Amino acid sequence: MRSYLCAFRLRRKMELQYRGAMIGGIVCQVVFGLILIALYRALYSSKPQALPLEHVVTYVWLQQAFFRMLVATDPDLLDKIRTGGIAYDLCRPVSLYGFYYARIMAQKITGSVMRAVPMLLFAALLPEGWGICMPASVPALLLSLLALGLGLLCVSALENITMAFTMRTLDPRGVQAMLNLLMMTLSGNILPLTLFPDRWQKVITLLPYAQLLDAPIRLYTGDTPAGAAAGILGIQAAWIVLLTALGVRLWNRHQRKIVLQGG
Repeated sequence: MRSYLCAFRLRRKMELQYRGAMIGGIVCQVVFGLILIALYRALYSSKPQALPLEHVVTYVWLQQAFFRMLVATDPDLLDKIRTGGIAYDLCRPVSLYGFYYARIMAQKITGSVMRAVPMLLFAALLPEGWGICMPASVPALLLSLLALGLGLLCVSALENITMAFTMRTLDPRGVQAMLNLLMMTLSGNILPLTLFPDRWQKVITLLPYAQLLDAPIRLYTGDTPAGAAAGILGIQAAWIVLLTALGVRLWNRHQRKIVLQGG
């Protein structure tokens, strides 16, 4: 366990060095958030929806604040797979799956916190109809934080599955592009899942992508009542177990058959 904690801390310190990228990311996500909110305000002015506008605005800000949690990857591992440098990692007396799982978690947590805190403070200062609203209740806030933690474990497991496929394909662009497309669409980042048709929502909300940010946000805004939180958390836990088991199996299989590149 100490080795994995050390990997987590080292990756966290490395992520803290890129302050320029953090500032650029914050500005970019704030601008995108304001543009999306302006579009939704125009939509609601012509055709009001069942979901309150305040909830949609809050949904947008939370999605933008934790955008880094969705798209962050570990470029070091990808380079090692392409160049053969992963041979050094194969000599480590640890599980490579757990080692890189810890690194991915550190990258996503650090990048998300660095961006989310200033963005949410900015969103809280905006006038009504443009800024983030308060959580539905204290239990809703606590449940949403718990769901956010489970969503982090879920997305880290998804990312590790992508890394496992890269061991065989040597080029992550195809798998990563497909994963990002599914993640952006089905996590609610492009369009809040609460605005999808009800029949679609019954299926989409059961997929692993909806567990990343959509489930915590619904708990935060109260669109999912606290009484139904046990079911949401249960779905998240089930996906974590399933994706982790699949990832471990793929890593173990591909490690045995990996062809090392380079000299």
